[in-house]
Amino acid sequence: MNEITIRTVAASDIPRIVGIYNHYVRTATVTFDETDSTAEDWKAKAEKILAAGIPFLVAEGDDGTLFGYALGQQWSAKSAYRFTIENSIYLAPDAAGRGIGTRLLAAFLDASAAVGLRQVIAVIADEGADASLALHRRAGFVEAGHLTRAGEKFGRQIGVYFLQRELTPPAERG
Repeated sequence: MNEITIRTVAASDIPRIVGIYNHYVRTATVTFDETDSTAEDWKAKAEKILAAGIPFLVAEGDDGTLFGYALGQQWSAKSAYRFTIENSIYLAPDAAGRGIGTRLLAAFLDASAAVGLRQVIAVIADEGADASLALHRRAGFVEAGHLTRAGEKFGRQIGVYFLQRELTPPAERG
């Protein structure tokens, strides 16, 4: 495997992010989106995330291959939730099972703690997302709830697990 660099998203990454995400929109229940996203959608999303000071990272190979991305979004617009985000992490289909997700999520959590975020919530489908559940649990997320039959995709009713991870600010780490 070539060397992996984890860095902040750049505008030039957007088309490849769209490709990764839309693959899952069309083929999987890991996202409840049912229609493809556009580059314009993702450009606006990236600008909003970065303007809020929330990490949006990509994992890129030294040959320019984009292996995946991790981002956070505000959990709620209410000001009391300003230190809590929901995370998303997606890998290109051929990047799965190579440890890239583990490295990318760890870097994302470190970057989130570094900017003062305190809680990260993962909302993960209860069908077809075993790898995501395992990844988040290995990263220290704990189950915080389960909604059954909360969404419908591909004619199936699917629930979601809520997992939560408390972040330790760098100054408080041992």
